[in-house]
Amino acid sequence: MKILVTGGCGFIGSNFIRYLLNKYDTYEVVNLDALTYAGNIENLKDIKDRKNYHFIKGDIQDRQIVEEAMKGARYVVHFAAESHVDRSIKDAQPFLKTNIIGLQVLLDVALSEEVERFIHISTDEVYGCFETDEGSFTEEAPLLPNSPYAASKAGGDLLVRSYIRTYGLSALIVRPSNNYGPYQFPEKFIPLMVTNLIEGKKIPLYGRGQNIRDWLFVEDTCRAVDILMHKGRTGEIYNVGGGNERRNIEVVKAVLEVMGLDEGYIEFVPDRPGHDYRYSIDFSKITSELGWHPRVDFSEGIERTIKWYRENSWWWKPLKERLQREARGFWSSKDAR
Repeated sequence: MKILVTGGCGFIGSNFIRYLLNKYDTYEVVNLDALTYAGNIENLKDIKDRKNYHFIKGDIQDRQIVEEAMKGARYVVHFAAESHVDRSIKDAQPFLKTNIIGLQVLLDVALSEEVERFIHISTDEVYGCFETDEGSFTEEAPLLPNSPYAASKAGGDLLVRSYIRTYGLSALIVRPSNNYGPYQFPEKFIPLMVTNLIEGKKIPLYGRGQNIRDWLFVEDTCRAVDILMHKGRTGEIYNVGGGNERRNIEVVKAVLEVMGLDEGYIEFVPDRPGHDYRYSIDFSKITSELGWHPRVDFSEGIERTIKWYRENSWWWKPLKERLQREARGFWSSKDAR
């Protein structure tokens, strides 16, 4: 059985491909990735020579490449996306191009190829946020995105829904909470924190660290997507949560404790524009219908994540050096203006 995974060189996508290939010997996986800033071919270095794995470099906005990659695929699992909120605030256009226009190309080709199932990976951020510590979003909640990134993902969700209703596309939408774990790009909150501490640097923390997120270990996300790919109901939306709501300051303190460091490494920085206070999703639907629930609790997940980054500096150090060069170039260009 052939499965097309888009964005398979990204964080969750690469973990999912490795999960599939380790679980199913008879599956053929095609990975379509443009290798933009967060796509890293090294994410799948350990499985690149397997006979049932094939990599195609290409942009999902390119219909010819998408047709080549999707030909004969039974399932399509769509991870490819621009996903960093801070980058979307600086420049929203790439998010609209990839997360909406690129998605539209994939949906059109999926219709022509008559794929059995199209799995669209969205985000809990499409719901907006809670301003209090109470309540959780169900799949029926309205979409109220608060960042250009979240707006582009919400637009994508609506586009998928329209293809289900208008054309009868066999698709479903997955909305996970904040993922963390191995191979996460080091500009994200937890890997930035861990790698900074490994390097003896401070941790930048927005505001006073009071914002709340629900944390989901990437291995649990992979299990959920696998179950939904095989057993999820067409046309449905499924929240996938970790049941681990933490204030950002609590996450920082948990990492410091595991690494044996004190709070002197915390550096509070000005809050970002429109910083959502709290994300919380009710994921009882996937639990009651399909029996999925997160297996990795937060303490175990953090320990496993820190261990991985400690043992794989070869992977993240070049990426951080590139980010630092980009940051210097960004501020230099601002000064020039």
